[in-house]
Amino acid sequence: AAPRRAAAAAHGRMGAPKKEDGFLGEMRAYAMKLHTKEQAPKEGQAEEPSKPMSKWEPTRELYAQYLVDSKVVYDALEEVVASAPADSPLAVFQSTGLERGPALAKDLEFFESEYGIKAPEPTEAGSGYAAFLREKAASDVPGFMCHYYNVYFAHTAGGRQIGKMLSDMVLDGKKLEFYSWEGVLKDHMDGVRGSINSMAEGWSEEEKTACLEETAPSFKYAGTLLRILA
Repeated sequence: AAPRRAAAAAHGRMGAPKKEDGFLGEMRAYAMKLHTKEQAPKEGQAEEPSKPMSKWEPTRELYAQYLVDSKVVYDALEEVVASAPADSPLAVFQSTGLERGPALAKDLEFFESEYGIKAPEPTEAGSGYAAFLREKAASDVPGFMCHYYNVYFAHTAGGRQIGKMLSDMVLDGKKLEFYSWEGVLKDHMDGVRGSINSMAEGWSEEEKTACLEETAPSFKYAGTLLRILA
């Protein structure tokens, strides 16, 4: 349960997510139950994490590892979507503006040029999640979309504050490309929200349930990534 709590903490780090409409409203309500009472006083049901983020002791080397593992995950999401044929429901998520793989590549180049830290090999936290996502996309699109939504949208919320904390702790205040987006982030997010809600309108109740039930696994995988930094 610890990784799941860590991921819920990341989701809640900058307050409750934006109130969602449509099926995303159901996803939000389901996800909020996995937050703690501190993060979501009205809805949270999860236990507090055993090691709060304020107690983390990250290093530049650990941060580089986290970026590598994160890139493996984003690359999987983005390659799945990029390779989707035109008639696939996933094709609409090509070039949303939320993509993080190229930004992470730049950050890893910065770590090597600035600090002499070469990108390490990914750990099971990243490679295992990436393999899971590829399989999920092939067998269960609604379930895949739960992970897609949570990975990208958690990063725009709590992920940014985690980035600020890490920047202050180990990078002398340097802001990484991972936490910067081209264009207007809100517009990118609103576009993806609309696409997910439109997709879900065509789902059966079983498919909607399959999506919702991937919330806890998505938090668990994300929490395992975050534990690299602790």
